[in-house]
Amino acid sequence: MTTIGFSLLLAVAAHAAPMPPVSLWPTIAPGEKGTLGPEHDTTTAKDALVAGKAVVRITDVTIPTLTVYRPKKANGAAVLVFPGGGFSILALDLEGTEVCDWLNSIGVTAVLVKYRVPVRDGLPRYLPPLQDAQRALGIVRAHAAEWGIDGARVGVLGFSAGAHLSAVLSTNYDKRVYDRVDASDDLSCRPDFAVLIYPGGLLPAKSDTMSPEIQVTDATPPTFIAQTEDDGVRVENSLAYYVALKASKVPVEMHLYPSGGHGYGLRPSKHGVTTWPARADDWMHALGMLH
Repeated sequence: MTTIGFSLLLAVAAHAAPMPPVSLWPTIAPGEKGTLGPEHDTTTAKDALVAGKAVVRITDVTIPTLTVYRPKKANGAAVLVFPGGGFSILALDLEGTEVCDWLNSIGVTAVLVKYRVPVRDGLPRYLPPLQDAQRALGIVRAHAAEWGIDGARVGVLGFSAGAHLSAVLSTNYDKRVYDRVDASDDLSCRPDFAVLIYPGGLLPAKSDTMSPEIQVTDATPPTFIAQTEDDGVRVENSLAYYVALKASKVPVEMHLYPSGGHGYGLRPSKHGVTTWPARADDWMHALGMLH
């Protein structure tokens, strides 16, 4: 068994039961006209397994929530977790609850954000998720003392489309993209650091120019990136974001691995990319986010 695989087994005991989910919006979310239908898992017996296990694929999310996973031994840092799924579904266990377990195992309070999917007609695909992400980060900072969090050590970790959302949030925090709801929206929604795992959508299809919603500046938070060169989502997404961060003198660390594909989360495999959680842990420590 790999070191990462062993650490995942230990992670199950690293936190108490999660807190009850918190609705991000007191009433209906911005721009919603009703529900799309019951929220449900689209996974079938025909879907591919990851590391021998099925993946929970949630869709028709119209009531976005955050769920706090508190470690038994907290270090004060918090990370909002954004699962991927092409803005169509959310891989809620593979890139969500399992990631929260790992974060708890290294003393980090994990906040699983169930943002709205699928894409809403007539809107940029990232806009409702960005509203949810901005709102979630403000709520976390508003409850920092209550939840044992240092409000100056709140990061984001996203996979695939969730990594795109993390990059959009990292470069769109000066102004909320929705009308103020309460005092949570008066707090900064800029992440203190960002971890992007196999990001997609940072470049439009067949283009090497950054997507217009991502505008990197010298105030973009320090970022960790990991992807494989055989990823079906072009590795140029990571390369372009790395170059943009470097040009703006933003601290960035990138790890490119030769193989491993896409959508592995942190489930163990024979590929070197399976060690990315250890590298991210080292990076967060070096950045001073984990005390």
